[in-house]
Order: sequence, then C-alpha cells, then structure tokens
Amino acid sequence: MIAIEITHSGGPEVLVAAERPMPAPGRGDVLIRVAAAGVNRPDVMQRLGHYPPPPGASDIPGLEVAGTIEQVGADAGAWHPGDRVCALVAGGGYAEYCVAPALQCLPVPRGMDDVHAAAIPETFFTVWTNLFERGRLQAGESVLIHGGSSGIGTTAIQLARARGSRVFATAGTAEKCAACERLGAERAFNYHETDFVAATRDATGGRGVDVVLDMVGGDYLPRNLDVLATDGRLVQIAVLGGVKATLNLIAMMQRRLTLTGSTLRARPVPDKGMIAAHLHANVWPLLDAGSVRPVIHATFPLARAAEAHRVMESGVHIGKLVLVV
Repeated sequence: MIAIEITHSGGPEVLVAAERPMPAPGRGDVLIRVAAAGVNRPDVMQRLGHYPPPPGASDIPGLEVAGTIEQVGADAGAWHPGDRVCALVAGGGYAEYCVAPALQCLPVPRGMDDVHAAAIPETFFTVWTNLFERGRLQAGESVLIHGGSSGIGTTAIQLARARGSRVFATAGTAEKCAACERLGAERAFNYHETDFVAATRDATGGRGVDVVLDMVGGDYLPRNLDVLATDGRLVQIAVLGGVKATLNLIAMMQRRLTLTGSTLRARPVPDKGMIAAHLHANVWPLLDAGSVRPVIHATFPLARAAEAHRVMESGVHIGKLVLVV
C-alpha cells in the first residue's frame, strides 16, 4: 500500500509517500480501506518530533479515517467486510489501509460522505469527553470556547448549542469570528482586538461562564479563571501557548472552581470504546439528522499531505483539513 512517512523530524517537506506492507488486523481489530483521513494538530506535532506515537502504534501519522472495512479480526464484534465506518486510531491514518480497534469504529452517519465522516472521530471524541464528561456542560449553562474556528472549536460550538447551552468563542480574525457565530456562537471575540474576559462578562451580565474549553494554556490560565462563574470548570485540552502558568489558589478556592483536562491518544482502547459508545448514543442522532456536521475547509490528495500541513500551520483554515485517498 501507499502511506505517508515522516522521514525525519522537520517541516512539511519530510512527509513523503512510500510503499508499506498492508497491515493485518489483530484480535479485536478491523482493517479499513481508507477513503479519507483527517489532518489534526497532533499530526504536526508528531512531524516536528514533539509527539511520538504511543508504544505499539503505527509510526505513520493520522488519527482518524473513514472508509470501508476490508477484513475483520477475531472478536471484532458485529462489524463485517463492506461496512462503512469512521474510526479513531492512534496512528496509521495517512495510508490506503489502516487497522483500527473495532471498539473505536462508528458507522458513517446517514447520508454523509467519506470526507465529512473522516473529520469526525478525533474532534468529536475530544469534545465529548472533555466538554460534556469532564466539563459537565449542561443545557442552560454557558461556555467559552477558545479557538472557535478550529476543528475542535467548530465541533464544540455546534454540539454545545445543539444540547442547549449558551456559547461564546474566541478567534483570531473577523472572518473566523463570523464563522463561529454562523455555527451557533452567541458572540465571538477577536482576541487580537478584544479582552475576552471583559467581553464575556459583559455578555453574561457580569456572571461569567460555567465552562471554558481551552487549547492555549500558558498565560491564558489566570484569564480563564477570571472569566469563570462561581462553581465554573476550566477544561484544558492543549498547551499551544505554553505548559506553565501561575495559579491563584485563593481565587480557585473562594469561587469553587474546577481545573481539569485530558489527552486522548494514549488512553486504553476500552476507554476510547466507551467514548465511542457515548457518542453513538448522544451525538449520532444529531449527525444522522444533519443538525450537526463537520466543517471542511479543504481537501488534499493523500500524496499532498505536506501541503495540508502547511495550511494547518498557517492558521488560515476554518474547520477541518482532510486527505482523500
């Protein structure tokens, strides 16, 4: 099969198409003939040498795919060859064939093409487990989503709004802010021009929000605490702005704030299988009905994965980038 290799740590040019042996499904796995594969920020970090795959995972980048099951291993549940699926994987997505744990596969939503289906797993698994499980966001509550125009952000805005929450977001341009508001954000604030703490507090009558979903970290931490209402929850899912910050413990204690976060890639298969089951029960009806849908910025042939990474690093995209096999 053809796969995209990372020849060595470096820029997008180190992504090179190469021949690789077709993988075989093990116990509890399925082999997917890949039609499309999502591109995500962790792929860029892996390419740069900052995010190695967990033990036992493929060194080929790519954390989500959509396509057709080609083979099933023993104990692969109810899946059969020919089933259309999208799947979360720990690596191996940038290829013509990819092995995925059966527990991490979900049926392609009704009426959806492979490109949109490939844009679901990484972001929807991440948003569900962090915003609704760890962050405990409920209908009637409010949430501030940083990076609202990203793949994570566009997913979080839609799901939070669909489940009855007030949504606010930050983004870096007027165009991106407008996109966030079209997707369901009540207000989106350009963080280059607006103090999101003051703007969000003003929009909530001084109360602040119940949940903040943050991928920045660093010096955003004290500002995220300032924008939280009493009993608010900050959920950290990335640290693009730095891994260290100063925390005012008194403010956290007085306002009964909760700080939490998680990573996804290295979690055990049963954990990710449980997230998949929750998604199927709670989110798939929204996807089947078309009321929630991944936002696709652009597609690229598999062989042009380097170009997709250049767009990812430029930050101009709104929504997801997808490779088409």
